Amino acid sequence: MTEQKERVGLMTDFTRLEPHVVEEIVRICEVMLLEFREALEITSLLGNPHGFGDFDSAQQLAAGYRRKAAGTPESARERVEQFIEVLTQLRDAFATGGEAFLDTESDWARQLAATDPDSEARNGQQSAQ
Repeated sequence: MTEQKERVGLMTDFTRLEPHVVEEIVRICEVMLLEFREALEITSLLGNPHGFGDFDSAQQLAAGYRRKAAGTPESARERVEQFIEVLTQLRDAFATGGEAFLDTESDWARQLAATDPDSEARNGQQSAQ
């Protein structure tokens, strides 16, 4: 009897999406991935700022822009790469019928939360460093 109750409990937690809804989600993910890949190409241009002048303060400002462009987990390039990775996992999970979505939900949700500078997941990660 307990086993039957457990099965019923599991069934109430299950959500079924119609195939056309899954296809639409996958299509939206593809469009977003295309836009993020274009943004990734743009970030390669950010690492070479010019036109700041020769003063020390201008060079320091240019160096700050280079740091924000690439090379750190918080830089523009790395953030875009993180979004591409998470969105690809989400798209693939839905494309495989949604079962993989349930398996990977917590993983990609954690990764998305880590990209938010105000998230507890990221703050916990920083305090461990």
